[in-house]
Amino acid sequence: MTAALAPQKPERPNRPTGSDAAQGRSPASGLADLGRNYLEQVRAGELGALPAVAGLVVLCAFFAVLRPVFLSNLNFANLLTQSAGSIAIAMGLVFVLLLGEIDLSAGYASGVCAAVLAILLTNHGWPWYAAVAAAMLTGAAIGLLIGTLVAKVGIPSFVVTLAAFLGFQGVVLMLLKEGTNVSVKDPTILAIANNNLSPVLGWVLLAGCAAGYAALQLRRSRDRRGRGLAGTPMTLMAIRTGAVVVLGGAAVYLLNQERSRNVIVGSLKGVPIVVPVIGVLLLLGTLTLQRTGFGLHIYAVGGSAEAARRAGINVAFIRTAAFVICSCLAAVGGIIAASRGNSVDPNTGGSNVLLLAVGSAVIGGTSLFGGRGRVVDAVLGGLVVAVIQNGMGLMGYSSGVKYAVTGSVLLVAAGVDAMSRRRSARR
Repeated sequence: MTAALAPQKPERPNRPTGSDAAQGRSPASGLADLGRNYLEQVRAGELGALPAVAGLVVLCAFFAVLRPVFLSNLNFANLLTQSAGSIAIAMGLVFVLLLGEIDLSAGYASGVCAAVLAILLTNHGWPWYAAVAAAMLTGAAIGLLIGTLVAKVGIPSFVVTLAAFLGFQGVVLMLLKEGTNVSVKDPTILAIANNNLSPVLGWVLLAGCAAGYAALQLRRSRDRRGRGLAGTPMTLMAIRTGAVVVLGGAAVYLLNQERSRNVIVGSLKGVPIVVPVIGVLLLLGTLTLQRTGFGLHIYAVGGSAEAARRAGINVAFIRTAAFVICSCLAAVGGIIAASRGNSVDPNTGGSNVLLLAVGSAVIGGTSLFGGRGRVVDAVLGGLVVAVIQNGMGLMGYSSGVKYAVTGSVLLVAAGVDAMSRRRSARR
């Protein structure tokens, strides 16, 4: 969580290089300098994921006081599985939003891909891996079509994706023969959102995540020092890694407790399989945006498409690729939805799926104006939205109230983004 609070503004290159000891400073003074720099950036409008993290903490505390069952391990596991599909779609939307574009068709694109998966599995007897590959290729084809119309033809993304939003509803109806419910019975697909890792494997997964996170921090710090910039103090890296271990350990311990209401019928414990699936997507998306030239080009095009074009960046390719990634991750969200629902129907990908996905990305800290955001924003925002939906459901509120509150939170997040951008411009 500490890492998620880091602002997205690049660190200033005029900091001294070398370790704290080599510079004659104690670790405490190094941390104090970093703290002051962070506060300066917050005052300048670089909030990063701070509002989402603060909102998540406040909401969890609020619902825990009013409904203690909110903190039960059964509800915690349900919250994770319920939000996984929209989080996957929101991760893809981050790539599009970074360009200052929008994809209103992502929800129903996931429904089309889920329908392709279910039909090939159930009606044609395809093996699960072939059906998944076909669903992913369908998502890539959808993204390529939308991206070409936006980047090559020059039609605004709002118009293209609005047309796709309407058209894909018809495609789903045609695939499902005007409303047929297609069951999904493949055990591998069903396991994605319904089965759990063994308790031992959950701890192994946590250890691997902590070690990988520490290694990434060390590599980033070494790379910065190699470029003559200040590296991250070892004390701060230890605090961040410790936070991952403590928070992750608490989550794994809670999920490893028995959740079944009747152990005789069946045991229910362990980390849901969908959690490492989202973790892999988060890792791949983060590395793509932060460690590759393609990711840097996305930020450059989002900041100023004309400046990026003059710098030699193929803007049309970047835009098309972003829509392809968005639709592929929408396909992943559709597969998760099919697994969780054990079937696919015309409502798969519809209803509030797009609202929750866009809300997750924006509430997490991704800017609607382009050029600012991270894949982790989709996860944080998705958890905020899931907590609102889950907590209000436990309190007995209607769907209308849930929609109204979620929409209000989205509006507040967009307002905070707009104000922070104006403040950054003034500074």
